[in-house]
Amino acid sequence: MHGYDLLVVGSANADLVIGVDRRPAAGETVLGSDLATHPGGKGANQAVAAARLGARTALLARVGDDAHGRLLGDSLRAAGVDTAGILTGGAPTGVALITVDPSGDNSIVVSPGANSRLSPADVRAAGSLFRAARVVSAQLEIPLETVVETVRSLAPGSRFVLNPSPPRPLPAEVLAACDPLIVNEHEARVVLGDLAGPEPEDWARELLALGPRSVVVTLGARGALVADADGTARIPAVRVAAVDTTGAGDAFTAALAWRLGLGEPPAVAAAYAARVGAAAVTKEGAQVSFPTAEEVDAL
Repeated sequence: MHGYDLLVVGSANADLVIGVDRRPAAGETVLGSDLATHPGGKGANQAVAAARLGARTALLARVGDDAHGRLLGDSLRAAGVDTAGILTGGAPTGVALITVDPSGDNSIVVSPGANSRLSPADVRAAGSLFRAARVVSAQLEIPLETVVETVRSLAPGSRFVLNPSPPRPLPAEVLAACDPLIVNEHEARVVLGDLAGPEPEDWARELLALGPRSVVVTLGARGALVADADGTARIPAVRVAAVDTTGAGDAFTAALAWRLGLGEPPAVAAAYAARVGAAAVTKEGAQVSFPTAEEVDAL
């Protein structure tokens, strides 16, 4: 019996958000809105998104002994995330500097802080979390060697989901464990390098050839593409009025990981995840924008 539907191994940041009429060019200064501080980080975002949907969720992450770390802990607990795996110390809590334009598009610069101190030893010490998890999800806002150790710590029969963001080349050991590897267009091109073809179906086929058991390519307003050994399927986008896209990809990944763990076919799970991601962009912020299951059903 699995105690957790989803264990997230990843980052926890404070998101410092400023609205701008347009993002500045090199050397340019623009005026923005009042600064807003929200709990974020890809790992914490995924954990909160899954928990708000009703998944039994835990997070393995590291924060600083500071106000931002306490903000994150409060947000995680309020969403129902098990915070037994939240480690404290080593550096200040990670920070993401985010600008959001009127269309809802964002630009983000991350200072990893304590996230860069989440170590392979921390993963090995969290064996009880891994043994209890049906699905384990990770991203790349933590050290790559920690992600490698996460793959090596998977319990028999558990599933590994990876969003390689920010993207970088991945070792074969990690690629082979992914089921699925979830990438957007930019991430696909970085992982593939010169191998990248012109169409999403090409990227999916080329990514599968690198070793993942399945691949999901998110395409923004064009929906998503699901691919595995049985073929590919296009998932249509859900049309909504976007306010802020921050965290939408994390909400999609969390929902997909949870539903795959429940045994849903990949295309069905991805269609549900697309609704979750669409609901998330209709509100400002990351974690504060994530929908409940009832809100997804209403959408």
